[in-house]
Amino acid sequence: MRILICDDDALIVEQLQEYINNFFENIGVKCPELICFSDGESLLADKGEKDILFLDVEMPGMNGIYVGNELKKKNDKIIIFIVTSYSEYLDDAMRFHVFRYLSKPLAKQRFFRNMKDAIDLYNTMTIKIPIETKQGVHTLPASSIITVEAHGRKVTIHTTLCDFESVHNMPYWLKLLPKNCFFQTHRSFIINFEHVTDFDHALVNMADNQLHAYLTKRKYSAFKEAYLLYLESTR
Repeated sequence: MRILICDDDALIVEQLQEYINNFFENIGVKCPELICFSDGESLLADKGEKDILFLDVEMPGMNGIYVGNELKKKNDKIIIFIVTSYSEYLDDAMRFHVFRYLSKPLAKQRFFRNMKDAIDLYNTMTIKIPIETKQGVHTLPASSIITVEAHGRKVTIHTTLCDFESVHNMPYWLKLLPKNCFFQTHRSFIINFEHVTDFDHALVNMADNQLHAYLTKRKYSAFKEAYLLYLESTR
């Protein structure tokens, strides 16, 4: 993982560095590579991976809205925090799907909560899942799994690539898949929130209505709440 800060305010940069280091200390993990820039031009010229970015809006030269748009065009998986004192930029920032909007001065506990959400999202996007079949093991990103479906003793993993018949049962998959983006809607279905098209009290439509999963009525409220929390975490 590579975390970047782009802000021309040295005090904010220092505070962000401190908060990021404190966050990883608190969870007992070594802080990833942390790189700082004071202007958008330098950030855009950087050739390294960009996983999580803390981006100021008002800087000399290119403003943060332009820089964020350009980075999203190159990598739509980048997790961008807009860090600014000016709330009038919120609408522009939301247009290129920033992850969070942090107001200056930074509140440490709010920062920690949002950082945890960002790490959870990053892990979900990057984690690889082994799918063991009778023919062998296929390793795919968790995000490519659409649904896990049980019919009798057979368990099918529907993915964006193809379907796989798993040698493992539903409890195995329920334990393995990341809880923040997978949900068991019915005893026969585990779904990935990322691929939900729409849903009602009985059915979840997936992957542009190409797949469907049953939704138990008693799970509807919990499912809706979990799905809305997922959407909130990816905005």
